[in-house]
Amino acid sequence: MTEIRDIEVVVFDVLGTMVDEPGGLRSAVREATRVPDAAVADELVALWQRHCEREQERVRQGLRPYVSTEVLDAEAARRVADRAGVTDQVAIARLARAGRRLPPWGDAVAGLERLARDFPVIGLSNAGRRTLLHLNAYAGLRWHRALSAEAARAYKPAPEVYRLALDSAGCPPHRVLMVAAHAWDLRGARAAGMRTAYAHRPGGDPPTDSDDFDGCFDELGQLVAALTGGQAAADKSAGGEVTRREGGGAGRE
Repeated sequence: MTEIRDIEVVVFDVLGTMVDEPGGLRSAVREATRVPDAAVADELVALWQRHCEREQERVRQGLRPYVSTEVLDAEAARRVADRAGVTDQVAIARLARAGRRLPPWGDAVAGLERLARDFPVIGLSNAGRRTLLHLNAYAGLRWHRALSAEAARAYKPAPEVYRLALDSAGCPPHRVLMVAAHAWDLRGARAAGMRTAYAHRPGGDPPTDSDDFDGCFDELGQLVAALTGGQAAADKSAGGEVTRREGGGAGRE
């Protein structure tokens, strides 16, 4: 079993890693457009994602001033509505807020809760502040701290975004583990000196042969076991409570 040692703080990407972003967008698109064909809905979701990815890249390259994901989502929603022939402004406004209503992956809430007993856990997301606030509430993600890239006015993998997490962690970068379903995100974290763990998700960005992450996991239970030395599995089989490490778990903020 893979073990990851000497970690003090665990940082998670949110979009795609802890919540099903494509699935949530697909549901919102189908609700707004009423398209019966799943393939058409997928095309509209792809249109949305291409717009946001392209505009975030333009921000990273200095071709566009920083705007939050709330702005990009509103632009994407308008593109989808125009393509689908939707004119209802209420429906379009609700679609623009789809990023606040993304469902958690099946292991996300329990895995996060388990890790939070032993480690400070931080959410680090490209989502804007307001979107991230509502998304965490909707998905039931309870962080010790949730950080939006909006605070750095940049998008991952810009180094200043990872610095937000490192400054909050207050420990050396090699004691901070970044968990994500996107290899590009982990490469950015690694460049900032962080340890890295890939969490497989449908539609994620898998590692290549040249990536050397500290661990690759099919689900969060495996990550928990790697960080706790298998204690989580032992506790589950014994039906007992998990004993916190010396010093106790961090309180919620």
